[in-house]
Amino acid sequence: MIIEIHNFTQSHIDEELFKKAGELALRIIKKERPDFKLKGEVEISLAIVGDGRMRKLNKIYRGRNRTTDVLAFSNFAKPSRAKKTGSIIKYLAKMYPRVKGIEFVEFPDGINRLGEIVISHPRAKKQAKRIGHSISKELSILFIHGILHLFGYDHERGERQRKEMEMMERKILKELEKDIPLD
Repeated sequence: MIIEIHNFTQSHIDEELFKKAGELALRIIKKERPDFKLKGEVEISLAIVGDGRMRKLNKIYRGRNRTTDVLAFSNFAKPSRAKKTGSIIKYLAKMYPRVKGIEFVEFPDGINRLGEIVISHPRAKKQAKRIGHSISKELSILFIHGILHLFGYDHERGERQRKEMEMMERKILKELEKDIPLD
């Protein structure tokens, strides 16, 4: 798995943690959801930003003039609308209904670019403090949450989907914590 990380903050980011979390999430999602068609190398772009940039992105892409903790921009498409292009298609995962047999945009180099995840570091820090766990754990939770959005999971599309997404988050986080102590 390739994780392209862009840290737009002054905070230290543990890139190995994101790599482990990403690989584990991908392995579990592939096992749980064989209908996702992924072959070859996988890439996710991750941006760690401040609240100001996150607020702008949230306003532009979701119409909400406030900061949020995580945004996900997926490159998946329904097979009938899949585009064969090398440019990143920036749609929020919530714009797509969950469909069986999701295909990702095919790139000429064979790398599956799943999409982009943007995490607000200040927001993650506040949430970690409020909940009482480490910033590493909160960043892991948000990254896993973003990856699930890239695959079309969406907690805002009803109770059943919310429960399914939460179950997957817990399963991935539990496995991650076996390898890396997060608290």
